[in-house]
Amino acid sequence: MIEALIWDVDGTLAETERDGHRVAYNRAFEMLRLDWHWDEPRYGELLRVSGGRARLLADMATRPDAPPPSEREMLARRLHDLKTQLYAERVAEGGIVLRPGVRELIDEAAARGVRQAVATTTRRANVDALLSYHFGAGWSRVFEVAICGEDLATGKPDPEVYCRVLAALEIGPLATVAIEDAYAGAGAARAADVPVVVTRSAYFGADMVEGAIAVGPGLHSRRGWRPAPSAPGDADGPVTLDDLADWHARMDFVSRYD
Repeated sequence: MIEALIWDVDGTLAETERDGHRVAYNRAFEMLRLDWHWDEPRYGELLRVSGGRARLLADMATRPDAPPPSEREMLARRLHDLKTQLYAERVAEGGIVLRPGVRELIDEAAARGVRQAVATTTRRANVDALLSYHFGAGWSRVFEVAICGEDLATGKPDPEVYCRVLAALEIGPLATVAIEDAYAGAGAARAADVPVVVTRSAYFGADMVEGAIAVGPGLHSRRGWRPAPSAPGDADGPVTLDDLADWHARMDFVSRYD
């Protein structure tokens, strides 16, 4: 039985990396008069580095026009803080929508009394901006626990974020299902013994995923999932809580999906 859903944010709730953070970084570069620009392929490469400031530093290490190494940390912090502000403004303008099927599943889980939480390595300000826009200022009534980047010593794929969520919920891992979009998040969930469903996102659509109970193109449709949903329902409809429960019940037979 599923007692709680644990949601990743970036790439899972919304395509925030492509449509939000990347856009905000580029605007921050412009505002600080830096002749830098991250196109979609370059940002995809940088996502292999965990953490916004670390990505900035990794990018600077490749640039001949970057400041001296002694000045890079200060610039990275300044850019990251400005990006966070610009990201919130973009969300408030309606620039970042939830991925199709996400709202339906969240609402269904809430209506059926399934608890919900957030497990992310992004900043709390980013989470608050996105969830406040889509669920209102009282979004914590929907997501009763939110563990964010500032709460963590180590990012995904380390299981710390999931261990913290489970402790806050006071629940065992096998009573939950995590929803992630990428190999690092899936690895973090599995390292904490949390069953995980992977909804592939724009930047991680072809990555190898190990140990998921199901992998598919998104929550908007029951088609294209492995294993195929076997719970009753419209084949062209969105993924439902019954589908998650079905995959959860069958998870002993699932070991790997590519």
